[in-house]
Amino acid sequence: MFGNYAGYIVPAYVLSALALVGLVVWSVLDYRARRSELAELERKGLKRRSQAGADRANG
Repeated sequence: MFGNYAGYIVPAYVLSALALVGLVVWSVLDYRARRSELAELERKGLKRRSQAGADRANG
C-alpha cells in the first residue's frame, strides 16, 4: 500500500492519531474540571460577571 515508505508513514499516522485522541481526552477532562470548579464557586454564592451585571441592570 505505501511501498518502501511504509516504515515512515504508518508510525506517523499512528502518532498523529494518538496525539489527536490525547487532545480530545485532555479537552474533555479539562471541561469537566472547569464545570466542577464553576459549580463549586456558584454553590459558595459567587456569580459570574455577566450574571452580576444583568442582575444590577434588572434592578
